[in-house]
Amino acid sequence: MKTTAILKSISLVAVLGAALAAPVLAQPGPGMWGGMGGMGMQNGGPGAGRMGPGMGDRVGATLMTTEERTAMMIKMRAVKTYDECKLVQDEQHKAMEARAKEKGITLPAPRQNRCDMMKARGLIS
Repeated sequence: MKTTAILKSISLVAVLGAALAAPVLAQPGPGMWGGMGGMGMQNGGPGAGRMGPGMGDRVGATLMTTEERTAMMIKMRAVKTYDECKLVQDEQHKAMEARAKEKGITLPAPRQNRCDMMKARGLIS
């Protein structure tokens, strides 16, 4: 009887320990292509000098300062209509194309249209 209680206690501790450890182990790391703070293009890590998977639509963002990215997010959140969104987006893309040209970088076409996404989510009309 005492052995059964001890085995139940040990099993309970093991299950609770595993349940608490699982979320910690499931946290994503910086990734091969340099997530936030990882060894990415800006740090001369594995992605330096070339674009990794999914980096095509973020090249423009790497050409902006933190303040410029924040200002762009604020502008995009402030738009009310699809046409206004497209205008802001097109102006930004042209500015980033010019900046990329100055640095000798070819800016790829965006893989997704943020205005379409915002409209689909009901954020703009």
